[in-house]
Amino acid sequence: MPFGQIAIGPPGSGKTTYCAGMHQFLNALGRKTIIVNLDPANDNIPYTSAVDIGELITLEDAMNAYQLGPNGGMMYCIEYLEKNVDWLLEKLKPYADDEYYIIFDCPGQVELYTHNNSMRTIVRRLEKQNYRLACVHLVDASYCTEAAKFISVLLLSLTTMSLLEMPHINVLSKIDLLAGLGQLDFNLEYYTSVMDLSYLLDCLNQREGSKRFGELNRVICELVEDFSMVGFSTLCINDKHSVANLLKEIDKANGFIFGALTEGNENIMLAADATDLVSEAKDAQLMYGALTGKTRSHAEADNGDRGHLDVMEKINGLSIVEHR
Repeated sequence: MPFGQIAIGPPGSGKTTYCAGMHQFLNALGRKTIIVNLDPANDNIPYTSAVDIGELITLEDAMNAYQLGPNGGMMYCIEYLEKNVDWLLEKLKPYADDEYYIIFDCPGQVELYTHNNSMRTIVRRLEKQNYRLACVHLVDASYCTEAAKFISVLLLSLTTMSLLEMPHINVLSKIDLLAGLGQLDFNLEYYTSVMDLSYLLDCLNQREGSKRFGELNRVICELVEDFSMVGFSTLCINDKHSVANLLKEIDKANGFIFGALTEGNENIMLAADATDLVSEAKDAQLMYGALTGKTRSHAEADNGDRGHLDVMEKINGLSIVEHR
């Protein structure tokens, strides 16, 4: 019963960098981890993949054979993988036990997670083979700087969650860059917890050209609130503490935390020290200077909370290579 995560998100959200960083982090913790590259357009990847869709089909092959554009070619490749999912399952057999943790690096085309069922079908086949997976949906934290962009991200996240129907973690990536983009309209925890959107609606209606869509904007905000499904974790992939906090949420989502306390599974201990989205957002805001322009060290952030020293000391001793 292997555990793992499926990394998705729009182009530029940092999926491939995330996969490389999380792979390095997990292996350093002692958890045997492999990456499966399911993006046929991934040419220069900063990691070594155990399974690569490029062995089955590439984007260039599809475009040349059927005179398709990049988007059409990508859709064809994933639909081709769906038809040949047995190839993927066969490639995964050497890793299909409790010994390995699997990270799936997926394409960035949002159509694959909003109205095309190929990725959903592939995930269902993996689940039938007893893979315990969680979806990690990365979006760039810069979308918090404008009301219209953030509401679009909320709709995308909600649609993706509804289509894939699997344990789901939404993540604001590149949170460390947010301070350089100007002040937010609200504190960061407002965006991570998706609080009362009527306040955001006021900001949206103040934009030139948005006033005439006031009623539509209101209905969209109410739709997101009625489902009450979307919330965000934060991530700076170069910060091992940020990665550790996100890993807590992922391990709860895919059930890894409830497994045996084997080597590399310190997550039962980590979960006891887990924080909610509001606390996490406040820490990230202080750490990376969002809104205030001030930062603090991890020593200051962790002051007064010295529980589970054995696990945290192990994390403190890790380093994550920065990929750009």
